[in-house]
Amino acid sequence: MKFMKLGSKPDSFQDDGNGIRFVTTELATDVIVNVGDVKFYLHKFPLLSKSARLQQLATSNSSENDEIQIDDIPGGAAAFEICAKFCYGMTVTLNAYNVIAARCAAEYLEMHETVEKGNLIYKVEIFLSTSIFRSWKDSIIVLQTTKFLLPWSEDLKLASHCIESIACRASIDASKVDWSYTYNRKKLPSENGLDASWNGVRKQQSVPKDWWVEDLCELELDLYKRVIVAIRAKGRVTNKVMGEALKAYTYRKLPGFSKGSAIERGDNAKSQSLLETVIRLLPEGKGSVSCSFLLRLLKAASFFNCSEFCKRELIKRIGLQLEEASVSDLLLPAAPGEITVYDIDTILSILEEFVMQEKYLAEKSSKVAEVEEVINPVLVSNCSKVNVAKLVDGYLTEISKDQNLPLSKFLDLTEMVPGDLRPVHDGLYRAIDMYLKEHPSLSKSEKKKICSLMDCRKLSADACAHVVQNERLPLRMVVQVLFYEQARASLNVHETGSGGSYGSSR
Repeated sequence: MKFMKLGSKPDSFQDDGNGIRFVTTELATDVIVNVGDVKFYLHKFPLLSKSARLQQLATSNSSENDEIQIDDIPGGAAAFEICAKFCYGMTVTLNAYNVIAARCAAEYLEMHETVEKGNLIYKVEIFLSTSIFRSWKDSIIVLQTTKFLLPWSEDLKLASHCIESIACRASIDASKVDWSYTYNRKKLPSENGLDASWNGVRKQQSVPKDWWVEDLCELELDLYKRVIVAIRAKGRVTNKVMGEALKAYTYRKLPGFSKGSAIERGDNAKSQSLLETVIRLLPEGKGSVSCSFLLRLLKAASFFNCSEFCKRELIKRIGLQLEEASVSDLLLPAAPGEITVYDIDTILSILEEFVMQEKYLAEKSSKVAEVEEVINPVLVSNCSKVNVAKLVDGYLTEISKDQNLPLSKFLDLTEMVPGDLRPVHDGLYRAIDMYLKEHPSLSKSEKKKICSLMDCRKLSADACAHVVQNERLPLRMVVQVLFYEQARASLNVHETGSGGSYGSSR
């Protein structure tokens, strides 16, 4: 930590233990300065020679005992004492923890160069610009202290200078980082088994691109937001690293979020504000954060009743990279009062968003293909759709265990994914069978309706064997499967016979 020593005289301030501070000198004190509940017995000359405000207060003071009352000085008694010691020329040490308080108090006391050359404001400004704002960790510490000194720290642009310093350092190329950061650097062994420093050559590990992420998690939300905005404005940090920063901050600040289970109740308003801020700060585009993280955010946003705008933004983002999700990610709990175990409507909205975005990609790629020869991105889109179809089938299997799941919801979810995107219908059959098992009271027409979602020709041999023995299925479907199996067997025999004749003729 950087520090600066001012003055050379010994510190002769004493405390009597009853809220009284005094200077031990041969000269009798001639002024009392009341700062809150603390009384300072001091001397006029050293104070008034450096503080224009104290000059004015002393001149306008009408009391006989020369008492000056100061209740609103930033930093309180501790900051005033630093200023007083400077006036006496006593040794005082400035560091990242007290320099902002000293600067604000000096401004309050009007300790400018016009009062005396080399005054406290000038000294502090030199220390800030040449040391504090050039230090990564000191800048973070100083920024944290500014929140206790409002509005002075804002009016004097001290918080802004800290933020700019932090943003500049976070935006530097990781290969040029030569200061200490959160991740501990491990000593690499040399060829003879000793630490490399024994050879006079220290091998450093490369600095990770997200080296600054954990350090910024110490900041309160309002300051963190300003720092992230400033870093983004520099335009030198990738969306991936920005996403990693927001993820780390959410995990650190939101109780229970990192466990992936139930969110812990605490200060709901604070948690809501944190979530809405993180969601708004998420970088544009796909892949800056994982789909799993987005779904956790959505779960927490629903739990803490975040704005509809924020939830809608998450749904859009999730729809853009839905193929990355797992079934467990999609099992969002239903809101209190709902009859179902899981939030089906939100998943439907995500699927609608996915389908809409895929249609947009298809239209866009079609227009591009008309202008120039390119690899058609719809191929990638179709791959995503197939992955999403598998995901939906797995999700259907899980939610079918809920006996309160209406058939209409099951049908809506299934029909969101076109049947031609399921090259094999085994997953869908598994989901339908689970629904029939958990909902034995379905009517014949309802069973027929749910089974019509399946294409028997796309069932594997194992699935067909299971269908034939499945008493829960309508007889019509079993007959269909037997028919297709017989037709498939006949085709195989025919192809084998043709192949044999072809081979023997050769």
